[in-house]
Amino acid sequence: MVYSFGEGKYYYDQFYEPYRNYPAPIFAIAGNHDGMVYGGDQSPTLQAFLNNFCSAAFQKRPEAGSLHRTSMIQPGVYFTLDAPFVRIIGLYSNVLEDPGVISSQGDKNSPVGDQQIAFLKDQLNAAKQYQGALLIAVHHPPFTGGSHHGGSPKMLAEIDQVCKDTGVWPHAVLSGHAHNYQRFTRTVNNHDIPFIVAGGGGHAITSLRSKKSGGPLRVPMQLAADLIFENYDDSEFGYLRIVANNDTLRMEFHAVGPSADKAGVDAVTVDLKSHTMISN
Repeated sequence: MVYSFGEGKYYYDQFYEPYRNYPAPIFAIAGNHDGMVYGGDQSPTLQAFLNNFCSAAFQKRPEAGSLHRTSMIQPGVYFTLDAPFVRIIGLYSNVLEDPGVISSQGDKNSPVGDQQIAFLKDQLNAAKQYQGALLIAVHHPPFTGGSHHGGSPKMLAEIDQVCKDTGVWPHAVLSGHAHNYQRFTRTVNNHDIPFIVAGGGGHAITSLRSKKSGGPLRVPMQLAADLIFENYDDSEFGYLRIVANNDTLRMEFHAVGPSADKAGVDAVTVDLKSHTMISN
């Protein structure tokens, strides 16, 4: 939610001012900059995020200045959000630039515990009877097509293991971190799972270039037997719009600016019952 500083004294400039004309509630999944504390600052990591997004009650925060947006009442930095047609499991991948971390990864000296693995397992088990679209959202992408922000293979392996243990796979996985838009299709157990990186929301678009020619990457590109790099946009800012109903989950990337096409730059639609992609 913030870039670059996680302390409360920077929240007005980095969060409240940019969103001052956006009237809707904002549910936040913390990224690496949300947890970062710089220099000799004594503020605990994530304290400002907790104050502004995980309050016990809606309240006017001093960080908001004269603006009227209140704090949010999320239960924590990782949580499950239920909406009429979609359930979102949000995970916190901690403060490293790369890779993302959601557990100790077996390191007894790790400052990161294993609570999120247990949480994810509980939430996937609870989703067995759920009929809507199931999304996993985490800031660091499991994999990317660029070199500036790499993937998180160990984090992906942990998520995979929990999905295998529970027998529940998401309809899509959403992330950010890389400063552009990327869409992959991963095939698991005959499920087509879109992995979408929507990181072109407002800071320093990063281009993807072919290592051989220096020019744009050619897509679709088969990266592995079960993984296709389908599409990307590394030239303009934009946002992801998600439309869900009883039968389908549609995810659209829309660019912003005077030349933006209202139809969107890229889109993918998933049939919820079959877990397969259908024609857009």
